[in-house]
Amino acid sequence: MKILYPFVAVLGLIVIATIGSRAGMEPLFGIVFPYLAILIFLGGFINKVVGWAKSPVPFRIPTTCGQANSLPWIEQACFDNPSTSFGVTVRMFLEVFLFRSLFRNTQADVYDGPKLRYGSSKYLWLFGLLFHYAFLVIVLRHIRLFADPIPFFVKILEFFDGFLQIGLPHLYQSDLVIVGAITLLLLRRLLLTNVRYISLPADYFPLFLILAIALSGMTMRYLTRADVVNIKQLAVGLATFKPVIVGDLGTVFYVHLFLVCTLLVYFPFSKLMHMGGVFMSPTRNLANNSRMVRHINPWNDPNLKPHSYASYEDEFREFMVEAGIPVDKELPAETPAAE
Repeated sequence: MKILYPFVAVLGLIVIATIGSRAGMEPLFGIVFPYLAILIFLGGFINKVVGWAKSPVPFRIPTTCGQANSLPWIEQACFDNPSTSFGVTVRMFLEVFLFRSLFRNTQADVYDGPKLRYGSSKYLWLFGLLFHYAFLVIVLRHIRLFADPIPFFVKILEFFDGFLQIGLPHLYQSDLVIVGAITLLLLRRLLLTNVRYISLPADYFPLFLILAIALSGMTMRYLTRADVVNIKQLAVGLATFKPVIVGDLGTVFYVHLFLVCTLLVYFPFSKLMHMGGVFMSPTRNLANNSRMVRHINPWNDPNLKPHSYASYEDEFREFMVEAGIPVDKELPAETPAAE
């Protein structure tokens, strides 16, 4: 059921857009829904980030993936366990652009009875990296629909993305990569028992949704051959707040646009918000310098006196000894009573 429900939900979105576009509701799907989706996306995204920014982080809690900065003769893992702002910057760069933590990920399985073994899961890192970069390339390529003249970097990107020049129009490598990567990520959740066991409908829905977006976009480009001129006129009109629908843009276009709007609305309230959350995560954006700098909780009551372990032991030493808890100082010996 947790697989069927997301699949049926995406099919339902396709049916709704198909019926709506053929029932004369093109302005609703082509103008109203895109504006509404953008407003919800921006509002939800900003609200999430502001909420994270307001969350108290009184102590240094970075994830340590290597040797910390300690004695001079012990080599430090400067980027996996940074103690400086420069090290944190490099670590964040590797995390955002190369998925460093996912690259270090391992998988565990049981074999020959109760034996546990760990192995590499680099394939997951590779599929994830290919998917995200292909998605980025596709988003950047779509800038050509909203800008006139087309920015130079979009032309360069399109040239390298379609340099194989397979077919007419040219086949973009990013289209094949994103469909292949999503399919492999989906099959991983479907075929691996341990992954399928912990997967929820919220894990399948974005995969089905993005796959449907990619396939509908490829259908417009390679099969139905949508009217790009009229689509660009609508896109520029949306960007300049003067939208107008000219001609018949086709059912597939409205299905594609409605699915994109659904993704925008769903984005801020889902796990996809890791795009913004990675920058706000204290386990990633803090330097591990607790051995060099004393961090005091700024939310502490100023009238609250610090209670050291020594004073704690002085107060409760007798009870600790009775309970068998080791103490730093023994109880004073009792003097014999005078006769």
